[in-house]
Amino acid sequence: MKSSLIHSIRSVRHQTEHALITALGWVDRHPKHLMAMVAALMLGGTGATFAVASLAPDAPSVTRTVVEKVQARALSEQDEALQMQTQRLYRSDVSRTSDTMDGLFKRLGIVDAEAVAFFLRDQTTQHALLGRGGRHITAETTESNGLLRFVARWSPNESGTFQRLTVEKTPSGFVSHVETLPLVVSTRLASGSIDNSLFGATDDAGIPDSITLQLVEIFSGDIDFHRTLRKGDHFSVTYETWEADGEPLRVGRVLNAEFNNGGKSFQAVWFQESPTDKGAYYSLSGESLRRALLSSPMEFSRMTSGFKMRFHPIFQTWRAHLGVDYAAPIGTPVRTVGNGVVAFAGQQSGYGNVVIVKHNGGIETVYAHLSRIMVRQGAQVSQAQHIGLVGRTGWATGPHLHFEFKVNGAHRDPVTVARQSEAATQPITAAQRPAFDQVAAQARIQLVAASTLQSASAE
Repeated sequence: MKSSLIHSIRSVRHQTEHALITALGWVDRHPKHLMAMVAALMLGGTGATFAVASLAPDAPSVTRTVVEKVQARALSEQDEALQMQTQRLYRSDVSRTSDTMDGLFKRLGIVDAEAVAFFLRDQTTQHALLGRGGRHITAETTESNGLLRFVARWSPNESGTFQRLTVEKTPSGFVSHVETLPLVVSTRLASGSIDNSLFGATDDAGIPDSITLQLVEIFSGDIDFHRTLRKGDHFSVTYETWEADGEPLRVGRVLNAEFNNGGKSFQAVWFQESPTDKGAYYSLSGESLRRALLSSPMEFSRMTSGFKMRFHPIFQTWRAHLGVDYAAPIGTPVRTVGNGVVAFAGQQSGYGNVVIVKHNGGIETVYAHLSRIMVRQGAQVSQAQHIGLVGRTGWATGPHLHFEFKVNGAHRDPVTVARQSEAATQPITAAQRPAFDQVAAQARIQLVAASTLQSASAE
């Protein structure tokens, strides 16, 4: 029995060696087909599959050799199948208002005369793309850059839907169609740390600029983003995104956030008891974060001159600077810091184009050097309403906004007054408390999760 088993093993080994020698000879004659041969061997190759019972002392007394024939496909057939498989490439971009079809195709790496001809004559495609910036585009091409599928997505309004243009290659040529589909609301977590600037930190964390501006608004009553940001300050944020086919198309509202400034931590959570309520930001303990006066007449800009004595750039003398200056490009929107009535809108000597707004409590604010005035004298204005655009009219050496704050006729530091203003909304009431506590508890969990992203990234 033992000699028979050994004979069987030798026979199988001889067959295997013969198969390998034959295969290696084939590789030597056909080196380009090496991959096909390897695939064939992994699939079974020629020869036999076998199993041998253990010869250990405790092996069963009956030993059997099982031989099964495996029929593999011919190597030439497998090679042909591999050669027919094509690699597909995917590229993404965002359309620009200045795009031509030729320029867009070049950016996407598409080299396809048939596709170019279709895009130039197809009215559906032209209407959806030409002169339309902000379309999110994905192109699927062959390895030789021929177009297989082209998709553009955009959200035309706040209706909660998006439109999708699809251009596909078919056996009879290219076809196109546009669909209207629902957007999906998703939640994203992010965190970052200040190194050089706030926008630099949020860019590094992949946070959109609109979310950064919301963070500034939310915490401007507690943090002076123009003066007190320090290297090492850190933040975490949870925010909404509106997604189309799993890709973020636009961002929504900050849901909750935490900002650590100079070792002191500030938290915020958005609370809206019902869809009919206006909603507002609160601390996690339920105190309103909205102030009666905004800390800045611009969403975010660099303060170039504060409320202090300074050397006047035009008169070349030391004078008291009775306001603050914010550097910004011409045309940047300027907003009123609080509800009020326009007391003056026009030109005033060194102020150039200027708007003066009167608020409750004997407060008056001044917005000077505007390139354009967008309100009329006597008009009612609400907090954050745009009242003009940054310019360099009057005594201005460059484009900027000069902003003043007066209380009963006396000039005050605008930043200090704004930060000392009272909350514009009431704290959470007893009736709202149970619902708010649930939202706040969820916010704490999300903020902890967001902060771990920064820790993991640092490691």
